[in-house]
Amino acid sequence: MARRKSSPAPVAGLQAGTFEISTGTAELVADDFYPNAWTLMINGVPSSHIQIGRPEELDFEYMRWIAAIMESFVDAHFDPAALRVTHLGGAACSLPRYFAQLWPDSRHTVVELDAKLATLVREWFDIPRSPTVKIRVGEAGEVTRSFLAGSRDVLIRDVFAGAVTPPDLTTASFFRAAHSSLAAGGLYLANCGDHSDLQGAKAELAGMAEVFEHLAVIADPPMLKGRRYGNIILIGSDRELPAEGSPQASAISRRLLKGAVPAQYKDEAWTRKFFSGAKSR
Repeated sequence: MARRKSSPAPVAGLQAGTFEISTGTAELVADDFYPNAWTLMINGVPSSHIQIGRPEELDFEYMRWIAAIMESFVDAHFDPAALRVTHLGGAACSLPRYFAQLWPDSRHTVVELDAKLATLVREWFDIPRSPTVKIRVGEAGEVTRSFLAGSRDVLIRDVFAGAVTPPDLTTASFFRAAHSSLAAGGLYLANCGDHSDLQGAKAELAGMAEVFEHLAVIADPPMLKGRRYGNIILIGSDRELPAEGSPQASAISRRLLKGAVPAQYKDEAWTRKFFSGAKSR
């Protein structure tokens, strides 16, 4: 098991309030259920949750789903001591902070559009310092297209403008750039917010299928049945992903069922039927 190391302490006297940032406002809301815990709202949308001193705690369910598939994949195929992860979309850096705690020698680059927000979250929260977690200010699509080929092992897209992923990050062109940036057998994960018709997720998967050999998804059953707006995690790799009934898929499913919002892992066979007929953007 990897050793764990402490994160830097946040600035003392953190207080709730609304703050101007480069793209609007950031609001810190104290959590009534956990001590020294905060929700970060960006332009009115919940964007991150942090428990100071407890980076291993992920409050947002979709982040737990990302952690479940990523940990399974990394444990099976990568050396955590040499792991290179890029996070498109930063907010309070909840996931980089979590993975840096889990794998202390891994390296994380966070691409955050808002320069002022990047400065504030460093001041507010116990985010590991660079080079463990490096925050790079820039637009996610532009930065992704600048990456050297094969320069990272995992790429996580969690970018929203309000409740919508910017269209430029949902195109076949973007997926080609993301795919090119990954080392052989690397992993691409995307947090897709979609409506009940699931047309956005299906179009994204169709685009991903043009560049990734293998696909899978994670979401809760009501979302997969098209009953509401919610999050669906899109998974792509050139390495074979766990098939239904395999020990690895069963282990992922057991973990997903333990959350407050139980989710399901759907393998490649299910996923390809799910987006059959959809067209990429």
